[in-house]
Amino acid sequence: MRTKTRDTSEYGYHYVSGLLRMETHRNITAIGRNTGVSGQNMQHFVSNSTWSGMALIGEVQSEMRYHPEFEKEAIVVFDESAEVKAGQVAAGAGRQYNGRLGKVENSQVGVFASLVTPRVNLWIDGELFLPEHWFETAYAEQRARAGVPKDRVFQTKPELAWTIMQRLVANGIPFKAVAMDDLYGRNQVLRTHLYEAGIEYYGDVPVTTVVYRDKPQVTYEKTGRKGRTSRVITAKQRYEVSDLATSADLERATLTLRPNERGMLCAEFARCRVWVLYGDTPRQEWLLIRRTGKQTTYVLSNASPDASLTTMAWRKSHRYFIERSNQDAKSELGWDEFQATKYQAWQHQLALTILASWFIADTRLSWMAQFSRDPDLLTQYETDVLPLLSVANVRTLLRATMPLPQLTKDQAIDLVIEHLVNRTLSRRSRLAKSTQQSRDPTSEM
Repeated sequence: MRTKTRDTSEYGYHYVSGLLRMETHRNITAIGRNTGVSGQNMQHFVSNSTWSGMALIGEVQSEMRYHPEFEKEAIVVFDESAEVKAGQVAAGAGRQYNGRLGKVENSQVGVFASLVTPRVNLWIDGELFLPEHWFETAYAEQRARAGVPKDRVFQTKPELAWTIMQRLVANGIPFKAVAMDDLYGRNQVLRTHLYEAGIEYYGDVPVTTVVYRDKPQVTYEKTGRKGRTSRVITAKQRYEVSDLATSADLERATLTLRPNERGMLCAEFARCRVWVLYGDTPRQEWLLIRRTGKQTTYVLSNASPDASLTTMAWRKSHRYFIERSNQDAKSELGWDEFQATKYQAWQHQLALTILASWFIADTRLSWMAQFSRDPDLLTQYETDVLPLLSVANVRTLLRATMPLPQLTKDQAIDLVIEHLVNRTLSRRSRLAKSTQQSRDPTSEM
């Protein structure tokens, strides 16, 4: 966090401390106030200081890289997360699909990678998604105000996921496979990038995805008198993936995946080898089908032909945990309370959130290594599995050992006066701007 002119790491320490210990209202000003840093200094540290968020994320990843927790069976999971925004001033804000709401809403969307093991899961990288209209000429001034880098170009969410993956590989993050929902899984370009990089993937795909049981042949034949050519696909067994769910020749198994609040999560799995056309090139992959209750999910994977069904089912089922990572970032680390407009502020907030997440994950893993569980507790509580400490549990203990300072009466009065003054100045500024616009004869043109 050093810049050319100063070392701002102390502000970083206080900011992460606020994220970890505060329960609500974790905006920049409130974090500064609760940790003894002036709001103006903290605002400059997050929004304007030139320290590199990506460099900080790289440092956190370097610690993860050598941690024994991730050496055996860690999985990278991609997903997006959207936050509702009141206006369209914040970098990337605009009317776009918000998965949490299930509809189009004025939102700011990020693409995130989570690193998952059976014991921990946490964000390790991310990118802010900028809708395509943000790169139109009419948005040039708004891009400049938000501090969007001049060399930033439009990238789809799957393209951002590949950008993140390249960083993870370059930084040596250990993982066995990648899991992703159908927004990313159905993207053939992303799957091809992963295939060519030798990365095992599990990508959800729509029920209408076309596959072949025999190797398809693609030819181009001339048709009509004008010599036009048409693409012809020759295959005996063409299916949509949903057609294969009841096929008799699939390998099937009912597997117990993990404990949950209702006991043990079980699901039915089936799989078969299929051919998929990538342009004109056929490639053989696994079609993995998972059925849990009334929900059926179809997955394409480039796992090894001799991979066991149990291994594939276990790796695919890790996708659930990024929902947990998203929820922890929001409810426990204040991601959904963050308020800033600049592109750099978003990157800084992501880096500090990842740092806070890693602090908790590292603490939990350290305690697991130091303190063994009493096996008699299983008998005492008449259960087969004891729950792990959650992010919320660690934060509760942290607040007890490092309590936030309480306001004195005079400090409370000063704070109320400050709020009233700021509201008054804000109103005066808006009124002055409104008056100036009404006097400008070109304002109505």
